[in-house]
Amino acid sequence: LPEYMIPSYFMKLENMPLNSNGKLDRKSLPNVEENIITGSVYEAPRNETEEALVKIWEEVLAVKNIGINDNFFELGGHSLNATILIGKIHKEFNVEVPLRELVTSGTIKIISQYIMSKERSVFESIEKVVEKEYYLASSAQRRIYMLQEFDKKSTAYNIPGAIEIEGKLDREKLDRTFLKLIERHETLRTSFKTINGNIIQKVNKIQSVEFKIEEIEVKDEAEIKEKISNFIKFFDLSKAPLLRVGLIKLEEEKHILVFDMHHIISDGTSMGILTREFGEIYGGKEQGELKIQYKDYSEWQNKMQQREGFKKQEEYWLKEFEGEIPVLNMPTDYTRPLVQDFEGDSIDFTIGKKETKGLKEIARETESTMYMVLLSVFKILLSKCSGQEDIIVGTPIAGRQHVDLQNVIGMFVNTLAIRSNINLEDSYEEYLNIIKEKSLNAYENQDYQFEDIVEKLNVRRDVSRNPLFDVMFIMQNMEMNLLELEGLKIKPYNLHNNVSKFDITITAIEGENDIYLNLEYSTKLYRKETINKIIKYFKNIVYSICKNKYIKLKDISILSENEFKVVDDNIKQQIDNSIHDFEFNF
Repeated sequence: LPEYMIPSYFMKLENMPLNSNGKLDRKSLPNVEENIITGSVYEAPRNETEEALVKIWEEVLAVKNIGINDNFFELGGHSLNATILIGKIHKEFNVEVPLRELVTSGTIKIISQYIMSKERSVFESIEKVVEKEYYLASSAQRRIYMLQEFDKKSTAYNIPGAIEIEGKLDREKLDRTFLKLIERHETLRTSFKTINGNIIQKVNKIQSVEFKIEEIEVKDEAEIKEKISNFIKFFDLSKAPLLRVGLIKLEEEKHILVFDMHHIISDGTSMGILTREFGEIYGGKEQGELKIQYKDYSEWQNKMQQREGFKKQEEYWLKEFEGEIPVLNMPTDYTRPLVQDFEGDSIDFTIGKKETKGLKEIARETESTMYMVLLSVFKILLSKCSGQEDIIVGTPIAGRQHVDLQNVIGMFVNTLAIRSNINLEDSYEEYLNIIKEKSLNAYENQDYQFEDIVEKLNVRRDVSRNPLFDVMFIMQNMEMNLLELEGLKIKPYNLHNNVSKFDITITAIEGENDIYLNLEYSTKLYRKETINKIIKYFKNIVYSICKNKYIKLKDISILSENEFKVVDDNIKQQIDNSIHDFEFNF
């Protein structure tokens, strides 16, 4: 058989399930995700430590029958659930396991040995704070608040979404569900203001919060997008709730539910929590009491920033950005506006099965993650296009290291600024190892907030740019909760995003066989045709490293072999090293 037809694993069944017509009933086949075999020889846990680790891994990965030789990342692990895993290990064993230990070893057998060899670091729960009139905002909330205050009428930090609902919708139950969510999660009834120069958050009583689902009338389907666009408006951060919900009635049993939240009270992980609990509450399932609320985390975080470990993280970041800080000067189609504009667009693209398999092999062979591999590709692209070697790329991190935060709605995300130099004489593998080390160092120092770095560095404010970097890379690892409502058929309703917070943002989602990417860009800087060329260059770099991971960076061409043939010989070398002065005209 050709390689792609060889099964990854086998499952023995007594009988094949058949439907009433005597044909194979595929829906009745067992869920193979619970019986994954990674290729390693199964070895059962040999002691209490390994038994406890197996339980934690099975809980985090939602996979059964894990052996002590199975690799965490080959079982479907990624940076987000690795953080959850590490938090649970800390709580269970009072030992802090660095992410690099999980990345480089990855098996229960080795992690167990690490735990037994280390001194104990007592796990501390986040405690509830005494109720008071207002509380200090968290670092992430302060950052978002200041950005919103800079342009109060901006919707750049709104998080809108919509779903299409078919079936008999219970309007009263829908209203009650949202009110229960607002009562359950204090963040959904929190407002913000400044007192004596400090940004504070106030948790409003549920009785004082005015919330009503807005009925949005449309004459026909052509009017839907316009009505939704008008629904998404800027928020006054001093008035709770920072959440709006609208309902568009298309037919008696067909609706579109539209919602809009402010980023200061939510993030991607929070949206998953909200989706899951919305479905459960609508379906009548009782929710257990939350151990802590966001304000408890915020007060805890402000105290943690006074500790010695926090000072060491500050030292790391200041050393990382000592000297002249580079400004990325990518060629653009239009002159950069004097004041940053957030108008944008986006294009989806895919890395196919063959190259995805190649990238996974590179990650496995170098003990890296897919995030590190794709970030290295992006940085090579930026260097090739700009002619610069000192490159900074921003990347968000979930910021939920503490195990107590897994079910709390709020803004936890921190931004890591990953700085690295490209030496064109290095091989790709050598450069990937640099990116791997830079990424692991950044993860280990992730508690130090991005805005604090900017403040300490005393970066000169340029209103036409973001501080430190103008490009972002996101590895989307969150498991998307599919909303299920009793007796209703639900499907996502696509809202086209017309916002770009950065010059270029690439978001990647790793599928089983393919990698799905989205490139968001500023329409004030780039034409769509140019972005399509940049996407092609990205794919060409992927093709080059999959073909040979030892290729020197100077030999990686952003042009395909066919494109390269049509370029005159006298400019081939110029394109290979940089297209800074050549732009996108070939």
